[in-house]
Order: sequence, then C-alpha cells, then structure tokens
Amino acid sequence: KPVIAAVNGTAAGGGSHLALACDLVVMADTAKFIEVFVRRGIMPDAGGCYLLPRLVGIHRAKELMFLGEECNAEAASRIGLVNRVVAAGNVDAEATAVATHLASLPTRAIALTKALTNRSLESSREQSFADEAIFQDLIAHTADMAEGIAAFRERRDPVFRGW
Repeated sequence: KPVIAAVNGTAAGGGSHLALACDLVVMADTAKFIEVFVRRGIMPDAGGCYLLPRLVGIHRAKELMFLGEECNAEAASRIGLVNRVVAAGNVDAEATAVATHLASLPTRAIALTKALTNRSLESSREQSFADEAIFQDLIAHTADMAEGIAAFRERRDPVFRGW
C-alpha cells in the first residue's frame, strides 16, 4: 500500500527520515527538514544514510548530513525530497486527496509497481526486466486490467474496484 507523509512543521533527524521513507511526501510551504544529527555530535540513523543518497544523490545527501542546515519546502521540492508543496493549512487535505485518488486506481497494479520500484536500485537491468514480466503476468488476469482495457476501447474513464 502506498504510504503518504504529510509534513506540517519541522521534521528533524529520525522524523525527517520517517517522512522520506514514505512513498509520497506532501509538505507545507512553511515546513522544513533538518539533518540535525551533526548538531548533536552524532551520525544519522533511522535510515538516513540509505535514503538520502537514493533520493537526492550522494553529494547533496552529504551536504545535508554534514552541514545540518535547514532545508525549507522550496529547496526540498527543488532537490526532489517532496512530491508536493502546499499552503500550510492545506497539507492534511492534500494528503487525503492524494490517498483518495490512489484508492480509486488499480490497487494491485500500484502494489506491484511499488514492490518493483523499491527493488530497482539494488537489481540489475536483467533482473528488473525478469521481475517485470512476472509481475505483468500477475496483473494480466485481474478485473482491474480488464476494466482498464474495456474503458480504453470504449473511450471512457475506467472504474477500478481494487484487489
């Protein structure tokens, strides 16, 4: 299942890593991330050394972790830490809207897409293509796929039912 973070204030240290471990991140325009560990004389935990390089590249990750500077919503969006930045009072509503939209989509396809994407940075190209073929076969016989194809043929919006 997709997990959505709604960042309303300061997400520092492990709190920032918890948000960044989510599949999608909605952030208030007044919120910020801080890799606070260096300010305390300690090193990142809660998956930061794993997550950050994968999200923003190794040099940007090191900059965030080494310097411990605040990363505001505009910068977080620019460097790819968040999916959406919204007005501070709209974060929960936007996260709920995204979740509602996801729930209306073919849930099995999303689940398998998430699984394959999460493995992609540790898989070879050949393994990824092989996994993709297996996952496609799992999807091929679902009611949601049949609905998607029928809707395409009939030139209408699909109505997915989920699992």
